[in-house]
Amino acid sequence: MSDINKRLEKQFVQLQIKGLIGVYKTVLDNAINNKLNYLEFLSILLEEEILRKQDGSIKAKIAKAKFPFIKTIEAFDFSYQPGLNQQQILRLSSLEFIEKKENIIFLGNPGVGKTHLAVGLGLKTCSSKYRVAFITAANLLEELQIAFRGGMLTDRLLYYSRLNLLIIDEVGYMPINKEQANLLFQLISMRYEKGSIILTSNYNFDDWNKVFDDSVVASAIIDRLIHHAHIFYINGTSYRLKNKLAKNNI
Repeated sequence: MSDINKRLEKQFVQLQIKGLIGVYKTVLDNAINNKLNYLEFLSILLEEEILRKQDGSIKAKIAKAKFPFIKTIEAFDFSYQPGLNQQQILRLSSLEFIEKKENIIFLGNPGVGKTHLAVGLGLKTCSSKYRVAFITAANLLEELQIAFRGGMLTDRLLYYSRLNLLIIDEVGYMPINKEQANLLFQLISMRYEKGSIILTSNYNFDDWNKVFDDSVVASAIIDRLIHHAHIFYINGTSYRLKNKLAKNNI
């Protein structure tokens, strides 16, 4: 390695842009072949660093969101859920709902793709550098209860309130007692018209009295969730059942 290359790579490290070490020679060769001037070469080199940092930022946001899996909206099989409006879902990928602080609610039986859709929109949101968190309703309520009993509820609520998008998955898989309902109400109220929520549930709103011990609080939560919301009822067949039948050639 020439002295100038060694010096350049040392400077990249000192400037904390060592990601350029792996690309600057290629950029330089292209600049020479295309007879670019110094400013054009420098601009392309810096653009490489910007793209690298942007990519790293998006990956960090996806990791921090704690998705249970990585599945995109584009990978969703709309042909298996013909009752679902594909164009309406894809329009949500523009993330206008984030800017408008609107909610998205997916209701339907287990296995119909509610979580896939929530994750797919969450990934889109991360890719636009918004702050996102994914959590099941059971884990969220447990977190809030622990924070409440430890005198840290305000801090936990503030953390969730700062997110651009909070995804609450599987509301209804576990019963929600009065204390939990009150804590969830506080969270929903704090985010009301200030940040978007994507919520999935295997119960329609009319049946939430089967989930919540406190029907009054449940009604108040629903009222705030649906005020500015896109609501989708998915009545199709379970994807898991479809895949099982396919494996068994049924």
